[in-house]
Amino acid sequence: MSSHGPESAARRQSSSSGYNAPAAYQNLGDGAAGLPVGVEKDSPPTSPETSRTASSGHRRRSTAEADIYDIPDDWANLDEVAATSPVENVTEAPIYRHHSLEQIRSRDQEERESRRASAAEREHDNEAQLADLEVVDEKSEQHVSRLATQIYTISYLVLFAIWGTLARVGLSALTAYPGEPVLFVVLWANFGGSLIMGFLSEDRMLFRDEWGTPTYDKLLSRAKENGNGEGSLDAEEQAIDLAAAKKAHLATKKTIPLYIGLATGFCGSFTSFSSFIKDTFLALSNQMVTPDLGIPGRNGGYSFMALLAVVIVTVSVSLAGLILGAHLAIALERFTPSIPYPVTRKILDPLAVLLGWGCWLGAILMAIFPPHNKWRGEILFALVFAPLGCLGRFYLSIYLNGKIASFPLGTFTANVFGTAILGMSWDIAHARIGGLAGCQVLQGIEDGFCGCLTTISTWVAELNSLGRRHSYIYGFSSVGTALAVMIAIMGGLRWSDGFSALICVS
Repeated sequence: MSSHGPESAARRQSSSSGYNAPAAYQNLGDGAAGLPVGVEKDSPPTSPETSRTASSGHRRRSTAEADIYDIPDDWANLDEVAATSPVENVTEAPIYRHHSLEQIRSRDQEERESRRASAAEREHDNEAQLADLEVVDEKSEQHVSRLATQIYTISYLVLFAIWGTLARVGLSALTAYPGEPVLFVVLWANFGGSLIMGFLSEDRMLFRDEWGTPTYDKLLSRAKENGNGEGSLDAEEQAIDLAAAKKAHLATKKTIPLYIGLATGFCGSFTSFSSFIKDTFLALSNQMVTPDLGIPGRNGGYSFMALLAVVIVTVSVSLAGLILGAHLAIALERFTPSIPYPVTRKILDPLAVLLGWGCWLGAILMAIFPPHNKWRGEILFALVFAPLGCLGRFYLSIYLNGKIASFPLGTFTANVFGTAILGMSWDIAHARIGGLAGCQVLQGIEDGFCGCLTTISTWVAELNSLGRRHSYIYGFSSVGTALAVMIAIMGGLRWSDGFSALICVS
């Protein structure tokens, strides 16, 4: 048995503070399973001889239910926190159960309907069970208010949208040089953001202490102890404990504002779907900037091959980054530190409010009174518009991703709409109208608003999590629709008068 007794667990639980998350946040598409109400349906079954194990497992599940945050249903629609892990952890082969994004959505919907139908009855039963098992009653927990949770989450999104934009623009500048091996430099940002997304989706160490250690540590230590024994009974107990611990961790991680900020805010803003589609159009229209090597202009066939190259390389490299990030999380698990529980509540959450809104205000003031006028077009206007794009994608995911289980409508809408805005901004900036200030604002809209409204990291996480048929439909629909919109917007100018030189960099 675990060395943590009921008394110590009760003390930790009574001092814990759970987030009271708004209802819409479960629709985000960035990575976790449903609520940990016991072990999953397909977990290893218990035999009649394991009544003692079932009893202790019931006690552990009751403790898990007492530990989780009081989250509203709609948070599951964030696909950054709803998608499954990109890889199978070979050390968890006995308990590995892959669920597609459609299955997760359907299961969440069933659980929501079940909870609504029997809310009063379950509350009464839980109180009786907790009293019998000497577990702390849920009413004794201290929850962060729903308003505070919203403020923390939005503040993290604002802060990490600014950081993600800085990382993307900075990395693009560092990787643009004569003789570069890849002309569409946003590829490196898409790879990096997808890698971080993969790491976050599989990692179970960073937030292990943040949501309280009793449930996860007790289940994990028991599973390890059972694994040292002999016979099918121990293996069965270990599988049940590991499945419960894994599900509890995944379900709780998606409610943490810091995790949402990193997955939805930073990774989503570090990557850019609209820039990927812009590069695809430029390759198709023979407009992509290339070194002057004395090679004659390409014909239509070469342009089509260039289009395929941009699409295939970007999607493949981004998916590879997602999988590599998950492998890194598994390999570095023993070295990955855990963020102390009080640090997040007492330091990081309030600091995010100060830094998030302070940095945004600072960017606005510097755009109005810039130290150097060139800074406006290069980065300042991008930082001003970045939080707006990130928040727009956040709310689109919340309210639309859950509409169709097999087609993340929120992410699709954000990517297509952001691509359309970028195409219009690009046209206006290259249409020989307007002046320097207007060009700088348009550049900021492209790099900031459109770059943060659209995302590759969430998109590839969804592609990896959906069923095979739905994944291909969603992927081809996203690229095809966005490219068609870009051709309709930018094609008329490109194939008539052509693009003029960009004023703000000439």
